[in-house]
Amino acid sequence: MEKIVIASSRESAGKTSVIVGLAKAMGMSYGYIKPFGDRLLYRKKRLWDYDAALVTNVLGLNENPEDITIGFEHAKLRYMYDEQRIRDKVLELVATTGKNKDVLFVETGKDLSYGVSVHLDAFSLAETVAGKLVLVVSGVEDAIVDDIMFVKNFVSKAKVNFKGVIINRVHDIDDFKNTYLPAIAKTGINVLGMLPYHSELRNFSVGYLSECLFAKVIAGESGLNNVVKTIFVGAMSTNEALRNPLFNKENRLVITSGDRSDMVLASLEKNTVGVILTNNLLPPSNIIARASEMNIPLLLVPSDTYQVARQIDSMEPLLTRDNSDNINLLAELVKANVKLSELAG
Repeated sequence: MEKIVIASSRESAGKTSVIVGLAKAMGMSYGYIKPFGDRLLYRKKRLWDYDAALVTNVLGLNENPEDITIGFEHAKLRYMYDEQRIRDKVLELVATTGKNKDVLFVETGKDLSYGVSVHLDAFSLAETVAGKLVLVVSGVEDAIVDDIMFVKNFVSKAKVNFKGVIINRVHDIDDFKNTYLPAIAKTGINVLGMLPYHSELRNFSVGYLSECLFAKVIAGESGLNNVVKTIFVGAMSTNEALRNPLFNKENRLVITSGDRSDMVLASLEKNTVGVILTNNLLPPSNIIARASEMNIPLLLVPSDTYQVARQIDSMEPLLTRDNSDNINLLAELVKANVKLSELAG
């Protein structure tokens, strides 16, 4: 069984998406664990990690999300386990989850240092499971080079099998190869692949927004899989909104107060994939009925329009289990751009 530890230099580099793409592209049997959770979810009186729940659902794994994570809080882990017991727990997860599998993916925390005080950081996990360590890096080009050179210092001292880096979300592959790859090559670090940036992978569904905002779906529930590409804040008059070029963009989500019946009706005419009704105000029943007929979700939230817009602006667009188009795209990108033979023979 190949054990591949997927880590990242910074938060939100795309580790989970890369794991999904690798698993789909390899065409082998696989398992997955995330020993130290960092995206806590509370569902049905149970705690689990968002990434663990996503991967088990997308990859069709039998394990329960809460069973492939040891814990979430540093203090609680330090209280419950010493270093040896932590390592034993990790090896227990490897033995049970990786049984009869070709590949076991081990996802680390949000960055390289996360979990070091409880022996669950990337280097500790790679050493414990005796696996291949792969680093996912993304961001602006100079920061990517900085991260790779910084990691070089750790790799030379750590007792791990470091296979190399996967550079994620590269806007211009040819420019990156010509401008930055020579400097990376001088470090001696192996570049396993470069995944191009695709705007589609940064979009999210209306259902994902509904969960993140704890919204009440009052109409159009069958349209929750609609993908949002444009966000329009309907705080002006309807006539002004109709003249705004942004209002006519495709896959538009509209944020407006629930008592703005004129704005909601105008939003239901074309290109709208969902409407967020703020201030806990419901529109008239005929508008709700029309949205249901058109399968356009109406999401009711207590916050005002400005607060909701700010929440969405700071929201990280995570992969969701119902977005099959993005999952298939990830598999294609990994298959075309990553040296899979160097990861799993």
